Amino acid sequence: MSEIRNLINITDFTTEEIDHLIEVAEDIMKDPVKYQDMCAHKKLATLFFEPSTRTRLSFVAAMMELGGNVLGFDDAGTSSTKKGESVSDTVIMAGCYADIIAMRHPKEGAPVIAATKTTVPLINAGDGGHFHPTQTLTDLLTIHQKKGRLDNFTVGLCGDLKFGRTVHSLIEALLRYEGIKFALISPEELKVPDYVKESMNEAGAEWKEYQKLEDAMPELDILYMTRVQRERFFNEEDYIRLKDSFILTPDLLEPAKEDLIVMHPLPRVNEISVEVDDDPRATYFFQALCGKYIRMALILYLLGMK
Repeated sequence: MSEIRNLINITDFTTEEIDHLIEVAEDIMKDPVKYQDMCAHKKLATLFFEPSTRTRLSFVAAMMELGGNVLGFDDAGTSSTKKGESVSDTVIMAGCYADIIAMRHPKEGAPVIAATKTTVPLINAGDGGHFHPTQTLTDLLTIHQKKGRLDNFTVGLCGDLKFGRTVHSLIEALLRYEGIKFALISPEELKVPDYVKESMNEAGAEWKEYQKLEDAMPELDILYMTRVQRERFFNEEDYIRLKDSFILTPDLLEPAKEDLIVMHPLPRVNEISVEVDDDPRATYFFQALCGKYIRMALILYLLGMK
């Protein structure tokens, strides 16, 4: 029996493996019919202890388009967790019925514990403010599709850089590629954590902090917007004070490069004006589509089928 591979953090995969997943995803985009039955008779369990729209639906769509089936729950209140069942027991049980598991949990580190108990490949679909590796794979595929490369550009990360798990994972991934510069745009209270800054320093990456989006805009090749996450705050007053810190409007985009791409992991609240949706540089809905294809590639890879 071959060793079970899990994806808990983006660093679980080598750069070569990430490049391979992007290559497979792009092949699926070109010829989806070739892949439509590759997971026939396989089952994906979606264990979502925290609400999700895009991530859960994209996993479901990915497995269905591979010809497989899906079971699971999207509300912990409808699972035996409500009766007191542990995450470990839930994962062991799911492994009895499914070939692969995608799990989201509000507590940081829950997938790490689950991975020690799983009998089938387990994918971290987001754990609190910690990691969200499949969103990072989605982001990398989107960048590769739009830029044709994953090196030598300046990326602006804007919004909640303290609790934003998508930001932390994306930085970790991009540090492996040459010539990446980071513009970190946030309120003082939501700055990138020190451990992330240490990672950037250790990798020798250039980075600079900004408190105004317009100060960074002209130099950016990629702008990655994030929402201020209400669910990560302990104090409602702090959330209300910070939630509208950055709102991207057409006026703010005027000094930006013509080939800038504007990304957002979604859901959007009001940090990107709907008027920006018509700008050809708006890439966030295409980014959501890329999420389905990279998760198809990931499922195939972890099942040893591609």
